[in-house]
Amino acid sequence: MPLRALLVLFFLVVLGPAHAAVVPETLAQAALKQTETSVTYDGSYFKIPYPGGDVPAYLGVCTDVIIRAYRTLGIDLQKEVHEDMKAHFSLYPKLWGLKRPDTNIDHRRVPNLQTFFTRHGQSLPVTENPDDYKTGDLVTWNLKMVGTLPHIGIVTDKRSPDGLRPLIVHNIGAGTELEDMLFSYTITGHYRYYPE
Repeated sequence: MPLRALLVLFFLVVLGPAHAAVVPETLAQAALKQTETSVTYDGSYFKIPYPGGDVPAYLGVCTDVIIRAYRTLGIDLQKEVHEDMKAHFSLYPKLWGLKRPDTNIDHRRVPNLQTFFTRHGQSLPVTENPDDYKTGDLVTWNLKMVGTLPHIGIVTDKRSPDGLRPLIVHNIGAGTELEDMLFSYTITGHYRYYPE
């Protein structure tokens, strides 16, 4: 094999995933793949490596679905969120009494992801039109009628049985699932994050 072909192959295999642009369909497929394994819902605080850290694969919460989908595509949200929080800590929510960023948990909190996606992606209008929610979009909800319980999921290309709504991959407490739940709770955010 000529040297040039070997170099191209090297860059595609070794560097390609870390530098590839995110394709919405690929992001959704990475999320869908997670529905094939059993994950126990566990929001405990874990000390994890940085960068590239993750809680044990058999555990997770809604944000871990998002983190793992992006990581499959070579994007480390733990690192991305931490670097942004370190540089702009005052712009992030002050809901947990922290005085500085924490690489173990910051990227696993929905309000922090909302801030990050607003700053570095697209914050889109929240509507009641299911056609506005495209494959690969990120949606956040408040699960409570009174008070706040934030949640996040990824829009897929799969449709509800009646064909009217896109299905969502998320973990709401029963592991990573594909469900028809786009309008089941109050939507608090709609984002696209496709870094190049």
